[in-house]
Amino acid sequence: MSDTRKKLNEHVDTVRKERDELKLQIHLANLNAKDEDDHLSKKHDQLADEYQPVTEAIEKTADYVTSALGMVADELEFGFSACASGHQ
Repeated sequence: MSDTRKKLNEHVDTVRKERDELKLQIHLANLNAKDEDDHLSKKHDQLADEYQPVTEAIEKTADYVTSALGMVADELEFGFSACASGHQ
């Protein structure tokens, strides 16, 4: 085998090895990306599951606070009205 042909074969082998290495790296990157996606999807599902009850609790609490503030406002209005008319 001539030196030129030998060098050409070595180059082809080197390129083939680099291609195979790149394919392996892409495969591993895809596996890592899939693992990360699975992990993040589980976190998202957990957040979605926990979000709904918290939202409902916040809405109920806001309703209670609004009602309480309304009662205080009614009491103050009655008190000021009574003071203005001379009754306590």
